[in-house]
Amino acid sequence: MRIPITGRSVVALAVLLPGLLSSGKARAQDVPGIEICTVEKTMERRTSCLQSNVDFLHKTITRLTADHQQKLDAANRQIESLKLTVAGLQKAVDDLQAAQKKATEEPKKKDAPATAKDAPAAK
Repeated sequence: MRIPITGRSVVALAVLLPGLLSSGKARAQDVPGIEICTVEKTMERRTSCLQSNVDFLHKTITRLTADHQQKLDAANRQIESLKLTVAGLQKAVDDLQAAQKKATEEPKKKDAPATAKDAPAAK
């Protein structure tokens, strides 16, 4: 669905956008990620920060492992499908080559007995 852009919507966006970007409260949410733990003064907070980093990295590695395994499984399925396709195409090529070989040998067989009959009669 397309939303038509009018002069009013551009003006409204221009008025609201700076307010949304400058609001510090929206940025105060705790977003999971790697934190710099050396700024923490107490050992408990530093340990907690490091543990948070470890948990984040562990979750990231687990998620990436699952994503990559899915990609590998999909690639393996595609490889198997392509192998079957190649085998089918190879069989078709072999059948065509055999038919072509048979078609080229048939006229030779018809000509070969005629020359064999002519050869003894020539003696």
